[in-house]
Amino acid sequence: MGRLGGLKTNLIMRTGKVELGTMAGLSINAIASILFPSEKGSTTRKQIMNKGRDYVDKLKFKFDGSFDSLTDKFKSTKKDAEGLVKGNAKYNNTKKAVKNAATNFKHDDAAGIKHTTS
Repeated sequence: MGRLGGLKTNLIMRTGKVELGTMAGLSINAIASILFPSEKGSTTRKQIMNKGRDYVDKLKFKFDGSFDSLTDKFKSTKKDAEGLVKGNAKYNNTKKAVKNAATNFKHDDAAGIKHTTS
């Protein structure tokens, strides 16, 4: 068990050294790129602005597509809901008419009025 614990500790220490080396390399690279740019500052700023505009345009395009899709879905759902409201109103009117007809039929039957069916 002692040997395994030593191997585990050794592995952790090696991993830590690799991470430290990677971070140091990235830091040195970042500093070097600032101190020794490959392009003039104005060119680099232009490239950054152009890349930013490209990202904004792509984001706007995706947003517009999503917005149009949501608008279409909303209109479709609204149309379906209006159809349900109209159908519900027709159902309620028909239900009232049948109930009234049944009530009238009962009253007529109680009064002795004969109904003929065609």
